[in-house]
Amino acid sequence: MNLKNFLLPLALALPLAAQAQAISQAQIERFKSLPKAQQEALANQYGVDLSSLGGGSSPSINGAQIRNPAPVVQPISSQKDGKLEESDEATQGSSAENEKKTHRLEPFGYDLFAGSPSTFAPVTSIPVPGKYTIGPGDEIRIQMWGKESRDLTLTVDRNGVISLPEIGPEPVAGMSFADLKERINALVNEHYIGMKASVSLGELRSMRVFVLGEARTPGAYTVSSLSTITNALFVSGGVKRTGSLRTIQHKRNGKLVGTLDLYDLLLKGDTSEDERLQPGDVIFIPPVGKLAGIKGEVHRPALYELEIGQTVGDVIRLSGGFTADAYPKRAQLQRVDDNFNLRIEDLDLTNNGAKNTRLQTGDVLTVSSVTELTEGFVSLEGEAVRSGRYAWKPGLRVSDLIDSLTFDVTRSADYRYALRVREQVERNIIEVKSFNLRKAVVDGNPEHDLLLQSRDRILLLSETNPEQRQQALADINRRLQSQTGPNSWAPVVQVAGAVRFPGTYPMPENGTLKELLDAAGGLKENALLLEGEITRYTTSEKGTGETSVIQFTPSAVLEGSESVSLQGRDRILIKGVPDFAKTNTITLAGEVLYPGEYTFQTGETLSDVLQRAGGLTSNAYPKGAVFTRAKLRQLEAQRLQEAEERLQGDLLGVQLEGNDAGGNASDRVGQVQDLLKDVQSSRPVGRMVINLAAIAAGEHHQPVRLQDGDRLTVPEIPQAVTVFGEVQFPTSHMHQEGLTLEDYLKRSGGPTRQADESRVYVVRADGSVMMPQRSNWFGGGASQLEPGDTIIMPINVDRLNQLELWTNVSQIVYQMALGAAAVGNL
Repeated sequence: MNLKNFLLPLALALPLAAQAQAISQAQIERFKSLPKAQQEALANQYGVDLSSLGGGSSPSINGAQIRNPAPVVQPISSQKDGKLEESDEATQGSSAENEKKTHRLEPFGYDLFAGSPSTFAPVTSIPVPGKYTIGPGDEIRIQMWGKESRDLTLTVDRNGVISLPEIGPEPVAGMSFADLKERINALVNEHYIGMKASVSLGELRSMRVFVLGEARTPGAYTVSSLSTITNALFVSGGVKRTGSLRTIQHKRNGKLVGTLDLYDLLLKGDTSEDERLQPGDVIFIPPVGKLAGIKGEVHRPALYELEIGQTVGDVIRLSGGFTADAYPKRAQLQRVDDNFNLRIEDLDLTNNGAKNTRLQTGDVLTVSSVTELTEGFVSLEGEAVRSGRYAWKPGLRVSDLIDSLTFDVTRSADYRYALRVREQVERNIIEVKSFNLRKAVVDGNPEHDLLLQSRDRILLLSETNPEQRQQALADINRRLQSQTGPNSWAPVVQVAGAVRFPGTYPMPENGTLKELLDAAGGLKENALLLEGEITRYTTSEKGTGETSVIQFTPSAVLEGSESVSLQGRDRILIKGVPDFAKTNTITLAGEVLYPGEYTFQTGETLSDVLQRAGGLTSNAYPKGAVFTRAKLRQLEAQRLQEAEERLQGDLLGVQLEGNDAGGNASDRVGQVQDLLKDVQSSRPVGRMVINLAAIAAGEHHQPVRLQDGDRLTVPEIPQAVTVFGEVQFPTSHMHQEGLTLEDYLKRSGGPTRQADESRVYVVRADGSVMMPQRSNWFGGGASQLEPGDTIIMPINVDRLNQLELWTNVSQIVYQMALGAAAVGNL
């Protein structure tokens, strides 16, 4: 092998080994033109799988091996060829006008070719027919047995000849496969005494054909010698929407051999016109012919290509015929006339004359639905167990549709208010009548067990879902409003206030307020029975709008002693009793004779409730009582939130300032961080200072008017004084008469270095704060510490910025902590 012959297969094999996905068909053809031994050697050297390229051995089907196996089509979505994408866009653009005319109907049949082409189109699922024509490149296999056994594999050369051992050359090109078997059997019988032969085909030749015209990818294609017209169409990606499916031409040597109508294949499965191809054959796809559409109640709504002279009946057959819901008596043919005006013609498709109507390009036939036109039924809707349509017959009543409230309606159905909706087709209006479902079904009351007509609707409303109830009424209300003309009011009324189901309802048949209140589910228990009002809109003599208010007594309306007539668009308001069934409670805990949760009336005071609870026990300590209120907790929570936000800003400022001359920045940062942690861990208590001793003793005091959620906790008589804050050992000490504030501070180890001794203060057991003067506390003045008092030694913030803020924050934190501790220890 010379250098040129070696480099050629090497150049082919390298890209094959590197990336099989990038192999072109030309490279594969050149590689296969090499001798088989050379192909195998190169494949072994570069790790190429010959079976993946169609070389080497091929699968055998029914005695014939097919050369060049490859997938026929791939999804178009995976196709990256720019020409194909441009072709698709052109196809879509050219068909856009037709689709617009036919309300986006899709052309029939083109989805058969929803794939991209492959170079080879193998036919591996059919046997080789007897009329198959033998040609150069076909492989003939002869198995002989009898006197001896032989297996021969012979390839037809370019001259159409095979060489039989001991016989010589034998021309076979042009013979059919059946004739070939007879000829070889005759030769074997003649030249091989005592032997018989079985003839089959091995690898079949490939051939080149042309697919032209409105193909998705027109060009020349190499296909199997068993391929037919449809195989070649699949290879080329199919027919564009601008191409005809009904007049595909098969040409050979410039002459028309036959015409394929794909509608016969798609609709009848007829392949009689799908002829086998010969080398050099041309498949030409002409432009699409006349198109007409059919939509509505047919099995295959689509655009169909027409043959000359086709009629309405023909396009109905193409679409698969009518569906079960079709109403052929009412169809419409839409057509553009010679003056380019859109014209609509009504057709009765039960008439043969209408079916024989000739179709034109752009015609669209619409077949109506029987569901829109059916008579002889009634509808049961809403809260029914088996809703739907039921057969109507003369004399049918509500009780015939609903036999049992237990089994035929849901548990959430409203038994007192249901509707019959009747459509007056001639006048294009609806009439609505309400009835009591229980009286209709259980009592058989003829006033409520309504007589039904064809197309009546029975609507059962929900008694548990107000939103669903109004949704069910929404369409009826809209229809009633739309059918109202001038000088009249829409027969709908709105109900608001203390009714079970406020909303908009159809005007009752008799137009009375009592009927409407029943429709709204009746009055709630908080309804004010003494007074209600109707807001009515009217027009004056001058034609201007006016609003008037009409008063009525709901209790009298329900009893029937007062009759109020309604007008369309009235608005009824049922007022509610203020704070109906609202209970205000206070909790008394601790040293109360009868502790518990007490209900109080508006305006009652703590003294009144405490007296009802039997007063305080003998072990009670009223000075240490804790009285809390929900609104105060909310205010304290707000103050804590504000303090936290300001402290976070101050902490950032201290960190940015850095060290001063004394290098105290880290100390200040630590102090602010500690205070911020205290704020974040604090919980609002909502404590209010009261003089419970005066209240319990009946002395003169400021009355404490109660609010819902108040709580009073009365502790036992305490024995300790607590020291809290910046002291060496915060703790509680046994109270002793005569000890001063300084004495208790000393017992706690005295103040720390961070303490601010000048701002020490005392929180009394009742929650009040005393700011002591040194002369009173340290000089033995009248102010003495009492059991339950707490001494607070605050942090020294004089060295820091924001003195007032931090001082206030620290006081808030200490007071809340004391309040929480007082409540927790009771």
